[in-house]
Amino acid sequence: MTHSLRMSASTVTDRPAGADVVPPDAATAGTAGPPTAAAWPGTVGPGDGGDTSVNDVSVIRVRGGARLCGTVHVVGAKNSALKLMAAALLAPGRTVITNVPRITDIAIMGEVLRRLGCAVRFEVDPAVDGPAAAHSRTVTIDVPERPGTEADYDLVRRLRASICVLGPLLARLGYVRVAHPGGDAIGSRGLDMHVAGLHRMGAEISGEHGFVIASAPGGLRGADIVLEFPSVGATENLVMAAVLARGVTTIDNAAREPEIVDICTMLTEMGARITGAGTATLTIEGVRELRPVRHATVGDRIVAGTWAFAAAMTRGDVTVTGVNPAFLEVALDKVVSAGGLVETRPDAFRVRMDRRPTAVDVVTLPYPGFATDLLPMAIGLASVSEGASLVTENIFDGRFMFANEMARLGADIKTDGHHAVVRGRDRLSGAPVQATDIRAGAGLVIAGLCADGVTEVSHVHHIDRGYPDFVADLRALGVEVECGRAPEEPDLTL
Repeated sequence: MTHSLRMSASTVTDRPAGADVVPPDAATAGTAGPPTAAAWPGTVGPGDGGDTSVNDVSVIRVRGGARLCGTVHVVGAKNSALKLMAAALLAPGRTVITNVPRITDIAIMGEVLRRLGCAVRFEVDPAVDGPAAAHSRTVTIDVPERPGTEADYDLVRRLRASICVLGPLLARLGYVRVAHPGGDAIGSRGLDMHVAGLHRMGAEISGEHGFVIASAPGGLRGADIVLEFPSVGATENLVMAAVLARGVTTIDNAAREPEIVDICTMLTEMGARITGAGTATLTIEGVRELRPVRHATVGDRIVAGTWAFAAAMTRGDVTVTGVNPAFLEVALDKVVSAGGLVETRPDAFRVRMDRRPTAVDVVTLPYPGFATDLLPMAIGLASVSEGASLVTENIFDGRFMFANEMARLGADIKTDGHHAVVRGRDRLSGAPVQATDIRAGAGLVIAGLCADGVTEVSHVHHIDRGYPDFVADLRALGVEVECGRAPEEPDLTL
């Protein structure tokens, strides 16, 4: 049988012109919320007049029937850039991270670092042109000799990734107090493995008033750690703690995601001694100090996968650039099994679907398995495919929260525990729906492209947290889309 997936021949006082400093008004504790991408100076909106940003609105409306065609560029991975910013805390001085996505979560992490005493600025990389110039930024982080040791609740609760300041601050300063994290409503994501691993390295950890408090007065020491599950967050925190610990640390059953390799690469550039990145066993030999570096963020495989499934669902023809397709091997194989044609090169791929997709089963697993973040797109594909699909979620217990919203679009979906049976329909039906998390929001918009009439997706601030210029990309691919404000809720108080 011929396989269609073919391989063919990665406190600033001087504000430079064009730099975006994370808005200072968000730093007023207790009075202002975290920064949003809308607050970044120079935001160009997707509206016809260019004066309205998707980040300034609360709904996205799409008209069904679009066939996505064209090229879309993917910039750095959110799930990598956030942790790279935290890793900058390990070395005093100026660290520069390029290819950083221009999204709300990055702005929030910038404010987390500012409140720890770092100077943070975002600016356009003059070496970047084309779509990447609008989608990405370069972040410069000036880390003081002694950063702060407390990450505030009002920011951390909005961004789970900020828990990753725990490892580097504990390693450098011997004490840290971090608010218990929040983030997407996709199920429980405890810190047990973070805590257990740091405890084995000699840390004393307690919790009070919503904070995780860790101390290691004598410094951390190397240890043998076995993770119960290949947790990405725990792996990242433990690696960042181990690079400055005394002795050798081994982490077995470590996460293997490309984002793990990316952070290990940056840490190695900073002077860390790490072997085994991309495998299930990491070995870290602690060093006395690290140095600041300049590092480029790896391309975002989840955003790229979103566009791959969108092309398949809309029977389109989309070329995705800026990411290594090897990071999406399982996901692209699913597209091929559904009837799509996929062509790849080292930094791009093309997906073409000429007919109605065929139903395929999907099981989410840690990398290199099918990514849980692409489950909403897999559900969307199943909803318009010919036949029935069984979708199994093994990572997060709340990932199916958006199933009711898909049902409002006419999807025939029944969930039972961590399984969903989806019977495909030729067309869905446009309706008002609500995004429940980053990936669900994007998945609902894409599903709306396969529906009759207009689909209105609210709570799109979730999408802003993971997809830079999502609406602009949709328009460039031929979608009739607009942004607006949801009607105000009536006052029902007595």
